[in-house]
Amino acid sequence: MSRRDLLYLHGFRSSPRSTKAQQMGALIAQRQALGEDWSWQCPQLPPSPAEAWALIERSLSALPDHRRAVIGSSLGGFYATAAAERFGCPAVLINPAVDPARDLARYTGEITAWHSEERFWFRAGFIDELRALTPGALTRPERYFVLVAQGDEVLDWREMAGRYAGTRLTVLEGGDHALSSFPDHLDDILSFLDAS
Repeated sequence: MSRRDLLYLHGFRSSPRSTKAQQMGALIAQRQALGEDWSWQCPQLPPSPAEAWALIERSLSALPDHRRAVIGSSLGGFYATAAAERFGCPAVLINPAVDPARDLARYTGEITAWHSEERFWFRAGFIDELRALTPGALTRPERYFVLVAQGDEVLDWREMAGRYAGTRLTVLEGGDHALSSFPDHLDDILSFLDAS
């Protein structure tokens, strides 16, 4: 019987209300209704990477070793990589940020969230927090399932594909940063997690 405890990590300026998070949560609910033993968490991550990481560590530490897995999109994919390396768990990454300390440096200041009018401060010190979290080389590439869209308008798909070479990497023609085709990949994601 399928069984996993999933932690979904959203991207920068995003939230548990993101389309992908909602779609993943709905799929887990369907599987639970069929009697499969899945659980699901998608917390709102704080703007501070150090605080976000503390929340991620607490959440994963509370789950049984053999059941936990992470799914991350964009900045959440960066966090999910750090989590997979720290906890040795399977990870599904969707257009994962490779070097967010570099990419987010120009966004310091007051930011508006995507799914609400809520504003928050992304402080210059957060860049150092991101650098401190940056994982090294992947120790077990086979624990990763990575979806990369060539049409990503935010991140360089070649950099993502290079960073995650050797993983179960799917490079999609076209597409976008939000990965609008995400529902097409849900069954493959659950199959990968179930087999990992």
